[in-house]
Amino acid sequence: MASQSIYFKQKWLPLALIFPQLAITLIFFIWPAGQAFFQSFQLEDAFGLSREFVGFENFQRLFSNRYYFDSLVTTLIFSTCVVFLSMLSALILAGIAEQILRGKLFYRTILISPYAIAPVIAGFLWLFMLDPTIGVLSQQLKKIGINWDPVLNTHHAMWMVILTATWKQVSYNFLFFLAALQSVPKSLLEAAAIDGSGPIKRFMTISFPLISPTTFFLLVVNFAYAFFDTFAIIHAMTQGGPGSSTSTLVYKVYNDGFVGLDLGSSAAQSVILMFIVAILTIIQFRYVEKKVAY
Repeated sequence: MASQSIYFKQKWLPLALIFPQLAITLIFFIWPAGQAFFQSFQLEDAFGLSREFVGFENFQRLFSNRYYFDSLVTTLIFSTCVVFLSMLSALILAGIAEQILRGKLFYRTILISPYAIAPVIAGFLWLFMLDPTIGVLSQQLKKIGINWDPVLNTHHAMWMVILTATWKQVSYNFLFFLAALQSVPKSLLEAAAIDGSGPIKRFMTISFPLISPTTFFLLVVNFAYAFFDTFAIIHAMTQGGPGSSTSTLVYKVYNDGFVGLDLGSSAAQSVILMFIVAILTIIQFRYVEKKVAY
């Protein structure tokens, strides 16, 4: 049966249908990005009343600033850990939830619930549990010989924000992995079981290759999440400290622009951050996507 082409009798109808999304993209994405790009070449006073074109001076100051490169390294370590831990945890939980027969709706609801919690609330929740004096989890860590102190210990502070950001993102990844695993043909798994393959081997040789498109999609989304959407967690828990050990690139943009009132440097940092994320996305599509079987 030949497919039929769909035509709109009124030419304004398709434009009207896509106009809301175009307007949102223009107002909240394209316009702010354009403003940041032009501001990165200017030197502004703290109140934004006067501007002076300085060319690439803001970028030159950034590239000669050791603290900026420290933030870049911190961001890469933080993002890699969050992406790896959140995707691995979600994949394991999805595999377990797929095997549960009784009460599966209850378990899935519990696993999804952290996604409904605001990042700031999640940050304060974990900050309370990991407080070095009254925290429930910190007391358990002290019992096994770990003197937990994220206020002074830079490594403890980094792991605290990594665990919180991971916990917040696991639910999102769980939803997609669970839906992907449910779409794997049961006949293939049953045939492999008859041939004597165990659950782990069936998962690695059948299920995981078939859900590779979902895995690749989540890889891209999770890197964007770790770079941009973890600002509220870091701000609520450590404010980039101790020192600048948990100050990621997006937090440094806020700290220099809204706290230090260096608007030109903040704009230059946001432009560089956009380019870094774009480069990472291109690399993922260029090399990682080759492993994806659609």
